[in-house]
Amino acid sequence: MSALLEWLVRAEEDRRRAGLVRRTDVRRNPGSRGGLLDLASNDYLGLGADPRVRAAAIRAIETYGAGAGASRVVTGTTAGHVELERELARLTGQPSCLAFSSGYAANVGLLAALGSPDTVIVSDEHVHASLIDGARLSRSPVRICPHNDLVALETLLREREQTRAVVVVESIYSVLGDATDLARVAALCITYDALLVVDEAHGIGVAGQGRGAVHAAGLSGAPHVVVTATLSKALGTQGGAVLGPPLVREHLVNTARTFIFDTGLAPAAAVGAAEACRIIAAEPERAGELHRIASVIADAAGVPHAPGAVQSIPADSADRAVAAADALFDEGIVVGCFRPPSVPDGVSRLRLVARAGVDPEQAERAARLAARLSHAESVSA
Repeated sequence: MSALLEWLVRAEEDRRRAGLVRRTDVRRNPGSRGGLLDLASNDYLGLGADPRVRAAAIRAIETYGAGAGASRVVTGTTAGHVELERELARLTGQPSCLAFSSGYAANVGLLAALGSPDTVIVSDEHVHASLIDGARLSRSPVRICPHNDLVALETLLREREQTRAVVVVESIYSVLGDATDLARVAALCITYDALLVVDEAHGIGVAGQGRGAVHAAGLSGAPHVVVTATLSKALGTQGGAVLGPPLVREHLVNTARTFIFDTGLAPAAAVGAAEACRIIAAEPERAGELHRIASVIADAAGVPHAPGAVQSIPADSADRAVAAADALFDEGIVVGCFRPPSVPDGVSRLRLVARAGVDPEQAERAARLAARLSHAESVSA
């Protein structure tokens, strides 16, 4: 056996011993098996199955075909992409938008395009892997700020040696479900001449009556704020976007490698997401329903009510988290099971996602059971 294959075998054995083996499992997809209570997917508002979104996507396929066919800067830009960018900018109150093939590509492309040796990136320690990877590719010095620590953030900005600075946060964090004080972070960025990048993957469709946490904080259109987003959560389709000053959009069209050298977002996803934007703007009660379900889950599980859709239940260990998720699945309940390295604080947990349209009584029962199963002593008692 070659040295590389031996290394792969050892890595697999290490994962098994640590209880960190992951699998792709079609059985856990609610669309593949009827009767499952879905508290795991990111389709927060149920728009992935909305007849209006589906119809819009089908019309796009009939008009443009199944794929974009090329990079957006060659022949891959359709009227559907323009429609998406217009509607997403309108929903969030931003002056411009650029759609990418995924939220991951948007984050990597943005930070890599903004970076330079004379631009420090100050990143919250809990940000998503895509932002971490973008910072690594940026050619910038990177400083990690303790999670939501504004004193540390100010110190890092004040004492920097570089001319330019980019502060990177999420509006609502994906694992713990907690939020950033965007108004205070944005004020620090003004004081210390920094650009603020806010990942709104878990904010758009959820915060600010669906318009996002940046909009709710009164920062839409601020010249020192750039927003990234994914279309695969509350918008119910797939893709990503960067929103903010037109000058940033122009820079990305010309320099972002994940935009220039990637086939454009499938038109069906773009047009479907555009329709989802219109629905969210017209039906803000969907976000309200999501928050009511989130409150039910948090109360039943005995955990603090997080401001987003994600309600997080700590588990005693990685093995216990896996066993609890499996036991819940046997009961017809699908939840997220997050273990290192996917959890920024190293604590394994079950992640229950509140979704508009979920029956409150079913959500309450599932949350109580999840809380009990996540602790070994509760199971053995």
